[in-house]
Amino acid sequence: MPCFPLFCCRRLNSAGRTPEVDEEFAVIENIKLYSYKELRAVTDDFSPTNKIGEGGFGSVYKGKLKNGKLAAIKVLSAESEQGTNEFLAEIKAISEIQHENLVKLYGCCVEGQHRILVYNYMENNSLAETLLGRQKYSIEFNWTMRSKICIGIARGLAFLHEEVHPHIVHRDIKASNILLDKDFTPKISDFGLAKLMPPNVTHVSTRVAGTLGYLAPEYAVRGQLTRRADVYSFGVLLAEIVCGRCNRNMRLPSE
Repeated sequence: MPCFPLFCCRRLNSAGRTPEVDEEFAVIENIKLYSYKELRAVTDDFSPTNKIGEGGFGSVYKGKLKNGKLAAIKVLSAESEQGTNEFLAEIKAISEIQHENLVKLYGCCVEGQHRILVYNYMENNSLAETLLGRQKYSIEFNWTMRSKICIGIARGLAFLHEEVHPHIVHRDIKASNILLDKDFTPKISDFGLAKLMPPNVTHVSTRVAGTLGYLAPEYAVRGQLTRRADVYSFGVLLAEIVCGRCNRNMRLPSE
C-alpha cells in the first residue's frame, strides 16, 4: 500500500533559492527537477500556440522533453501565495503514487518565483473539452466509451480513498479535471486542493474549496470534509457524462 514520505530531500537545494523557499519545499520527496531554461525551450518560450489549458492557478502548455516524451507543463501563478500552496499540495499528493487512472507526475521546476509541474501529456484533452465542450461533435462517445470512462474514474477514486495511506480526498472532481489519453482512458488530475485524511478520524474541518455545482452539502455548509465529498462530486460528474451536458447549477447546496 502506497504511503507518503514527508521528509526533506536535499536534492532540491539549488542556486537561486533562499532558505525560506527551501523551507517551503522541505516536504517534497525525491522527484526529477527541470530547469526553467529547459521548460522554456520545449514550449517555445511558453508560446500561446502551445497553450492547452488555463485555470485559476495558472496555464498548461504542451512540450516535448529531451527524452522524446510529450508533456503537459503546468505553470502556476507566481503572484499568488495560494499558488505556492497549490503547488506543494499537488506534489505531496501525487509524487509517490501511480495508478492507471491518475495522471503521472514527471517532475517539477523550482527556480526563483517559478513553480512548474510536468505531467504526462493526454492526447484527448479533458472530459469537459472533449465530451462537453467545443470538440464534442468530432468524437463519438457511445455508451461503451462512456461506461469505460465512468468505471475508470471510479477506480481512480477508490485507489485514492482506500489503497493510499493516508487516504486522499481530491476535493475538486469535475469534468475539466478528468483527462483522456489516446485510448480515452480517464486520468484524474489537478491535485492542488487535495487533502490527506489522518487515520481514525471521521472528518476534517477545513476551509471550503472546490467548484460550485460539485460541492457536497455537508462540506459546503459546515466545512466537514470526508471521502464522501468526492463521491458526491463524482455523482454530479456521472450525470454530466450520461446526459452529455454541463451542470449549470452553480448555487451553494443546502443540507
